Amino acid sequence: MRILVVEDERKVASFIKNGLEEERYIVETAADGKTGLEMAMNNQFDAILLDVMLPGMDGFKVLNELRNAGISTPIMMLTARGTTEDRVQGLDLGADDYLPKPFSFEELAARLRSILRRSSTEKSTKLKCGDLLLDTISHVAYRFGKEIELTTKEYALLEYLIRNKNRILSRSTITQHVWKHNFDPESNIIDVYIKRLRAKIEREDGTKPLIQSIRGVGYRMRDLPQDDESTVDI
Repeated sequence: MRILVVEDERKVASFIKNGLEEERYIVETAADGKTGLEMAMNNQFDAILLDVMLPGMDGFKVLNELRNAGISTPIMMLTARGTTEDRVQGLDLGADDYLPKPFSFEELAARLRSILRRSSTEKSTKLKCGDLLLDTISHVAYRFGKEIELTTKEYALLEYLIRNKNRILSRSTITQHVWKHNFDPESNIIDVYIKRLRAKIEREDGTKPLIQSIRGVGYRMRDLPQDDESTVDI
């Protein structure tokens, strides 16, 4: 999951970023409202953590601009201003949650998981695809009745695939969500990580794979793989 943190206090931003990365999120940061707005407008994020008191453009203005532009990304407001009036203003402008400072990282992480579930068709903290189970709290995958060890990037890739199961995902889309940078057509990093994931999660009994390659496009993860002339397994 790709998260944008818009926070001008360097220590707070670093605290949030390091904690979320330990939780296996992909995190980008902005230190002022204008930069945060531009990043949110020009990139796809799964959620935004937005401070209210920002230089140049405050969080309420950023929130208002994003909602007026039709950006529906879940947004959690973070602020030392915890008055009822401030909370009401943020929620009325379209915020999904409001967390007053100071806060514990555990509460922030739990609230983030909550707004991500509300914005997803999958409401459980345990994601399923066929007989594959991914626990988004413990960050552990299970199949064949066994725990599957995943690296940070393997986990991020698998979570993204499962949350978008039955959808064809281009290599560029996967790269932006899992690696934070633009797609390099000369790079085979996606294929390398897909191969590693397959080696860990796929059956060896001839069952059709959960992760399928779509010729010339990218990949999709399917609950019930079906014959498809455009599908080629690598």
